[in-house]
Amino acid sequence: MSNSEDNMIEPMEQSRKDVIIKTSVVGILTNVLLAAFKAFIGVMSNSIAVILDAVNNLSDALSSVITIIGAKLAGKLPDKEHPLGYGRIEYLSALIVAGIVFYAGVTAAVESVKKIVNPEVPDYGAVALVIIASAVIVKVILGKYVKAKGEEVNSGSLVASGSDALFDAVLSLSVLISAIIFTATGISLEAYVGLIISGFIVKSAVDMMKETLNEILGIRADREITTKIKRLLSEEPEVRGAYDLILYNYGPDRDYASVHLELPDTMSVKDVDTLTRKVEMKVYKETGVILVGVGVYSYNTEDNAAAKIRNDVQERVLAHEWAVQFHGFYIDIEKKKMRFDVVMSFDINHEEGLQILYEEMKKVYPDYAVLIVPDVDVSD
Repeated sequence: MSNSEDNMIEPMEQSRKDVIIKTSVVGILTNVLLAAFKAFIGVMSNSIAVILDAVNNLSDALSSVITIIGAKLAGKLPDKEHPLGYGRIEYLSALIVAGIVFYAGVTAAVESVKKIVNPEVPDYGAVALVIIASAVIVKVILGKYVKAKGEEVNSGSLVASGSDALFDAVLSLSVLISAIIFTATGISLEAYVGLIISGFIVKSAVDMMKETLNEILGIRADREITTKIKRLLSEEPEVRGAYDLILYNYGPDRDYASVHLELPDTMSVKDVDTLTRKVEMKVYKETGVILVGVGVYSYNTEDNAAAKIRNDVQERVLAHEWAVQFHGFYIDIEKKKMRFDVVMSFDINHEEGLQILYEEMKKVYPDYAVLIVPDVDVSD
């Protein structure tokens, strides 16, 4: 990665961090104000649902604080110990936010059950109903705003906070509906409503945790982006194919990749160097992905016999359902040497697959020294 490309990335990261911090500050201020109003109304009206709603707002404010801290830490410049930066800290902060949402949901469920067992009669006034209704509207606006900003800058923490705010709006709406029903009929449903909504909150938190853990563990690269990268590479006239594309994620919008290009055996090292530098810049400009490693496969260009053998070997290999892709074939007929790569699915053990292929090649081409490299099916 050149200095000029680094200079392009840093302003983008700074702008992204500014958006995250600004959005989180708006969330903190809004939630603190909502919590204060709801706590007052909850105590005055003796409503466990409203009090829990206030506590939930405080947890949202805490989530926003964690998001800011995560963005600050993730924005630290790379150093000797962490040469690829601190971007993955954002995944940890998103996981903490999900944990807070989970705790809030479980707490709401426990308190709701307590009120079902030992019910208390609330006392809602007109002012209380107006404040609860206003809180619903504010939460919907806040949730959509925070989630939109999160999707705009690819921040898992903001998206999680925005989704939580929208769930809170549903929770507040259920409290409002139960309050109206109690005022009109004298039937108190708020504890039951709180229990139902807490279940949705817990499920939302679990979904957030799963998504964030997948990012930390590493998941299959998005098909749209891998297809686009391979297309960009294959547009170059010298490139017959792009294979073994692997994406490495080091935080939101911080993706690195390695790939193998199949090139004619007539190209010089100078030609290959010129080509790889060109495609590295091309891929970065079009996708934002940094190609940190470009390997090369050579293919035979001047031997018809080599082409016939290649076609035969490819047909035999791909006859197996577990053989996803065949590439990197090269043969030296004079020295009786042959090599190629096979992408195997997860339906077969690679050692077993290799044994099958080696036995087949030995029967058909007994005079050749064959090298087969098994590749993992990491991207489409």
